[in-house]
Amino acid sequence: MLLEAVYHRPRLNWSYAYDRQTIHLRLRAKKGDLTEVFAWAGDKYAWDATKELIPMKLFTSDAMFDYWECESVPLYRRLKYGFLLQKGHERIWMTESDFQTERPANPNRLFEFPYINPVDVFAPPAWVKDAVFYQIFPERFANGDPSLNPENVQPWGSTPTPENFFGGDLQGVIDHLDHLTELGITGIYFTPIFAATTNHKYDTEDYMKVDPHFGDVKTLKKLVDACHERGIRVLLDAVFNHSGRTFAPFVDVLENGENSRYKDWFHVREFPLQVVDNIPNYDSFAFEPLMPKLNTENPEVKEYLLNVAEYWIREVGLDGWRLDVANEVDHEFWRDFRKVVKRANPEAYILGEIWHESAPWLEGDKFDAVMNYPFTDAVIDFFVSGTLDAEAFANAIGKQLSRYPLQASEVAFNLLDSHDTPRLLTLAGGDKNKLKLATLFQFTFMGTPCIYYGAEIGMDGEGDPGCRKCMEWDPEKQDRELFGFFRKLIEIRGSHPALRTGALTFLEAAPQGSKLAYERSLGDDIIIVLMNTEGTGQTFHIGVEERQWENLFTGESLRAERGKLSIKLPAYGYTVIKAVV
Repeated sequence: MLLEAVYHRPRLNWSYAYDRQTIHLRLRAKKGDLTEVFAWAGDKYAWDATKELIPMKLFTSDAMFDYWECESVPLYRRLKYGFLLQKGHERIWMTESDFQTERPANPNRLFEFPYINPVDVFAPPAWVKDAVFYQIFPERFANGDPSLNPENVQPWGSTPTPENFFGGDLQGVIDHLDHLTELGITGIYFTPIFAATTNHKYDTEDYMKVDPHFGDVKTLKKLVDACHERGIRVLLDAVFNHSGRTFAPFVDVLENGENSRYKDWFHVREFPLQVVDNIPNYDSFAFEPLMPKLNTENPEVKEYLLNVAEYWIREVGLDGWRLDVANEVDHEFWRDFRKVVKRANPEAYILGEIWHESAPWLEGDKFDAVMNYPFTDAVIDFFVSGTLDAEAFANAIGKQLSRYPLQASEVAFNLLDSHDTPRLLTLAGGDKNKLKLATLFQFTFMGTPCIYYGAEIGMDGEGDPGCRKCMEWDPEKQDRELFGFFRKLIEIRGSHPALRTGALTFLEAAPQGSKLAYERSLGDDIIIVLMNTEGTGQTFHIGVEERQWENLFTGESLRAERGKLSIKLPAYGYTVIKAVV
């Protein structure tokens, strides 16, 4: 066996408490190298009486490695452990410091999980695992109160630009909650709603005031209450990495320079503040002069922003925060942020905007989840652009699952497009078959799916500003068949726990392949998803138990013959079947 590829370390995604009684252990090995793996585990103070070999299962794989996993429920919430690796008749024992051909005589040289301290257990809010989110860009969703319109408001549905306004507001969202209820939505993520100068509101002017173009705190309370009555949770956008140029403390620095009492609220390299060759002499978001970076290490800034986070949760009953540019803010700020938010609402969902691998933020002391853009990239590369084959896609998904503790993957925010990206239908060249396949995977995968407003009715659009078009409310211009597809997916997902938290096993994902088959299983709840990404029909032969199966889209019954289901799918076809108990 290739021992150089074998890896484990305590903590992070390799050894962690899943809950207050259960420890998960993972081990990495070269792909296809090991035939069996066991955890050799027991209590460090009663080793001889408690030691046991726990079989590990192949949890997931990527292009180079297999990841093995097991769980242990130790009687005294602590664990001493090593591993037994097998490849055929070859047996190797792994300790914290080396590999041995003989069983270690001294258990003190093994790994250790010292104790499950309840306060250290990473416990994201359970409701998120069952949620289906809908992202709303308030300025472009619906105009419910024309009296709030900005000057020079454009006719609804005309061409968006980075600067123009259409009058979308909070009342408009209230007026169209029936649309979300009909669809099956249980969570809304709003891009910023606080006072700002732009249409996107990421240049905050006043963190304690609802933007007057959107309404006021009374309207916001009305909206949140109306959502809660329908079983819809509400997530607002917190822009704490930077403020806007019109934020009062920054205005004071602009006016008073080094004499401003707020000069240390920002990262100023020299005075007076100015922009030279398009680069400001103060830190900002992406060199944008209108968005000066806040100094979150400054005690006054920190206190101000943490008060903002707590205020809106208590004032309007907010269910969580999405955190803009989260990876550019210091970790210590986010640790204190979590304490403040969870004290105000223990069930609040804390979602960070990070576009890459995010393990340092998902250890239980900062975020509950991140926006899962590596998932987004893999789905688009396979189902839409075709730059990945089935095997490479399965490997990409396996790598993503291996990166985080299970409880983080269960609440990952899985999106396919947003206000920051081209719309999925545009990426697919207008091909709704590709959009459906990508969305089917999104809704049958672990984590909470999010629909970008209008995707369910066939809206398209290039990157900003094209992806920020006005929502289409004319039924004659909506794709109601597509809406029905989304609604059916939400219904299927909600009816089957396996699709939300069940184990994932790829059944078919071949090199150069365009057929994808995978199983989601949780106890007796067993679901198999089949998808054909090819422009011609293809037949699947899937090994299954000799039992009856039901097509969840059509209600048709199927039965395996000699342990195999043979199912022919048309070009870009799909099916979802469940085992009938």
